[in-house]
Amino acid sequence: MKFLHVADLHIGKIVNDFSMLEDQKFILKQITEIAFSEHVEGVLIAGDIYDRAIPPAEAVAVFDRFVTELSENGVRVFIVSGNHDSPERISFGEEIFDKAGVHIAGTLKEELKVIKIPQDYGELQVVLLPFVKPAQADVKTTQEAVEKLLSGYWEQEEKAADKVRRILVTHYFVTDAGKEPELSDSETTVHVGGLDNVDASLFQGFDYVALGHIHKPQKIGAHQVWYGGSPLKYSFGESGQVKRVLLFDIDEAGTGKVEEAELSPLREMRKITGSLAELMENTEYRDAYREDYIQAVLTDKGELIDPIGTLRSAYPNIMQIVRQEALQNSETAGMETAGRRRMAEKKDTFSLFTSFYREVRGEELGEEGKQVIRELIKELEE
Repeated sequence: MKFLHVADLHIGKIVNDFSMLEDQKFILKQITEIAFSEHVEGVLIAGDIYDRAIPPAEAVAVFDRFVTELSENGVRVFIVSGNHDSPERISFGEEIFDKAGVHIAGTLKEELKVIKIPQDYGELQVVLLPFVKPAQADVKTTQEAVEKLLSGYWEQEEKAADKVRRILVTHYFVTDAGKEPELSDSETTVHVGGLDNVDASLFQGFDYVALGHIHKPQKIGAHQVWYGGSPLKYSFGESGQVKRVLLFDIDEAGTGKVEEAELSPLREMRKITGSLAELMENTEYRDAYREDYIQAVLTDKGELIDPIGTLRSAYPNIMQIVRQEALQNSETAGMETAGRRRMAEKKDTFSLFTSFYREVRGEELGEEGKQVIRELIKELEE
């Protein structure tokens, strides 16, 4: 059975005051055409369907058209909610849609939703694990939440026949023995002390894991654990990426080779550099990039009068202008901040607090204060 894996559609997203709906319609149509031309039997959508919990009506209509076209042409669709989605809204009508081959898991239930598909060799199971916060699973960390939910599934599967192939569709920040996936600046995820991390080792037993949450398609670890990535670029930090969808077959032997199909956007996210005069006079840029979303990095030193208005006459979809000098200073500051964060991560709780005290008060914490903090930390840990 052949599948197409995609994630992080973020339908309804606005980037620098530009609505991306037209671009999203274009790319979803392209994904549909790939699904049909590759004769896939199922499309896996691994969360973040919409960009916010209450999506605009136009965004809902776009997604409705996408799923309907797939379903009407005999392609099954498997959907989980992501951290940007409203679980209840995503779950609307899921039991009715099951009958049409559109399988949705938006909200957390006592048992994970499992779609069982008979195959010549036995059975294929598609397991849907929506995004849940630790408190919803009555645990402290995301790792514990995923472990708890999957353990319930495996308990039900103890008596399953040997020839069962399994696909998991889910939406989390997955790491490989502490090694993090490659991020881009369009991702708004905040990781505090590793509480959001889920180790890929929890997914042993699945023949393919379809992940959402990270916008660059990539494999995590040695097994078939993949981020589908977003189908569009949503920041200029992604301007060098090539967006793709993932395709794979699964049969009695397991998951075959995972292949990538490139996507061509309606408009590129592009950075161009030069002085204001150079960018206006550069006919090669103006002809090739006129309709693209542009970040102009200006090398000018002096004052400029309405530079974005001037550039918009040549590049109507310009989104940003930045001064090269300011950009370089920002990158340097970012490297310093990342260095301080890495140093902080190496310290224990007591060392972090004493460092914080020293920074705020300009003096060392006394022995009496240190003892109070040690006792408080011990009490909290217990």
